[in-house]
Amino acid sequence: MTLLHNPVLRGFAPDPSLVRAGDWYYVATSSFEWFPTIPIHRSRDLAHWEYAGHVRGAVPGDSLAGVPDSGGIWAPSLSWDGERFWMVYTVVRSVGTPYFDLDTYVSTATEAGGKWSATRRIASHGFDPALFHHEGRLWLLNMQSDHRPGGNRFAGIVLTELDRETLAPIGDTHLLLQHERLIEGPKLLERDGWFHLVLAEGGTGVEHGVLVARSRSITGPYELDRQPLLTTRDDPSVPLQKAGHAELVETPGGEWVMSHLTARPLRTPDGPRCPLGRETAIQAVTWDEEGWPRLRHGGWHPVVGVEVDVGLHTVDSTHTVDEPLDPADHPTHTADPLGWPWSTLRAYPDPSWADATTRPGWLRLRGRHGPESRWAHSLLAQRITEHRAEAEVTVEARPRTFTQAAGLVLRYSAEAYLSLDLTWAEPDGEGQHGQQWQGGGRTVLSLVEREEDGTRLAAVVEVDAEGPLTLGVTVDNGAARFWYVKDGARTPIGPPLDFTKLSDDYGSKLRFTGSMAGIHAVDLVDAAFTADFTGFRLTCW
Repeated sequence: MTLLHNPVLRGFAPDPSLVRAGDWYYVATSSFEWFPTIPIHRSRDLAHWEYAGHVRGAVPGDSLAGVPDSGGIWAPSLSWDGERFWMVYTVVRSVGTPYFDLDTYVSTATEAGGKWSATRRIASHGFDPALFHHEGRLWLLNMQSDHRPGGNRFAGIVLTELDRETLAPIGDTHLLLQHERLIEGPKLLERDGWFHLVLAEGGTGVEHGVLVARSRSITGPYELDRQPLLTTRDDPSVPLQKAGHAELVETPGGEWVMSHLTARPLRTPDGPRCPLGRETAIQAVTWDEEGWPRLRHGGWHPVVGVEVDVGLHTVDSTHTVDEPLDPADHPTHTADPLGWPWSTLRAYPDPSWADATTRPGWLRLRGRHGPESRWAHSLLAQRITEHRAEAEVTVEARPRTFTQAAGLVLRYSAEAYLSLDLTWAEPDGEGQHGQQWQGGGRTVLSLVEREEDGTRLAAVVEVDAEGPLTLGVTVDNGAARFWYVKDGARTPIGPPLDFTKLSDDYGSKLRFTGSMAGIHAVDLVDAAFTADFTGFRLTCW
């Protein structure tokens, strides 16, 4: 038996799609506007996971330029037909409108962490697609959306057979189920002559859950289970909230497990907030006398500690994952200083703006657009995985204008970030008049807080920028305290800032990702200013 501790993938790992291929388990998660696209992790025991690679080329042209925050790649679905891995997913280009403006793609690979085939566009009814392999046939599941005035944006679950080679539709599209509550994220499995339709229900927030329907025929009609398989909507005290979006997998020993997304909220005076985003958890599942899936521990609430039998005699809870990936065979899993766990916005890091070779031991970023750009923001960031965290980095740069900046950033989106930047300001006591090119001025650290209603300057401190300067931030109990090193000691800058605003739950707009810590550089005029960074450290506990 293996004892796992949820979440098994911590910090910004939503919409998990779990599959078993032989003795290995693989999970694919949503990446939205972030690269690498569709991260994949693998495990032998469901408790210890390692990054295995990603679907390179998932986005045509390797660019999501212009895509809004929380747009991009939604809810990829990973499957295994005994010979190949299949990935189906949707690129969503509009958020918060009646039109999702989406395209659904399929890619395949012989190894989940290896090279994936060129993408092929298929029928794009709506987001959250999934593929079902059954008796040599291939079926596409999807939710459908009705964009018309008065229409239902979640208008039911549809099923279409696809040709396995051409991926063209075969025959008609079948409406499987409509429901009064929002349903999405369909997955199909067959057991004991029943086709079980596993659904995400109620949206991806605190009302989230998992609902199951079943039928003797793949095309229906489907009857709904009398109770949810999983949800926390009825009890805000459960430590794993927002539980939903599930996938069921059978272990080699005949046991069943379920992956699902969840979130760990911080309690604030304004209600619960989840700055870590939605994460990946696993529960043990059994089947009742009537043939419905149930949580093995009873009820429908997820638990943190789960014992699972993976059916392998060589693996137990004390062992780490064996057979490490060989970088020679897996080019997506390398010692690349710009590779995982770094992530970038809307494109892969490019040597033209992210250079790890010119100055050994340093990363050089060339400034481009500002931190709210949807096109060319020079940013490298890593996932924050716990509510207590600390990030620091040493930066060396010579900003000559207020249009140049470089520093340390905590980021959720273009409208939710905190940044401590080395930049330029007018002489002390002089107003902002935009005439920096006439000489004078000073080098400063500028602490900025951005939220939906605008940007606030939290602090400005003049510094000596003739040499490297170490910047840092400590996050604890929902507060972010920024600092820099002066005369060998940490010196606080500005007041504590509200880290919980970098959350799915703050503001009026849809938010689906998670908080990141990273480095960035800005040059709004010439795109030529460079900043060198070294010693980046992100510690979460």
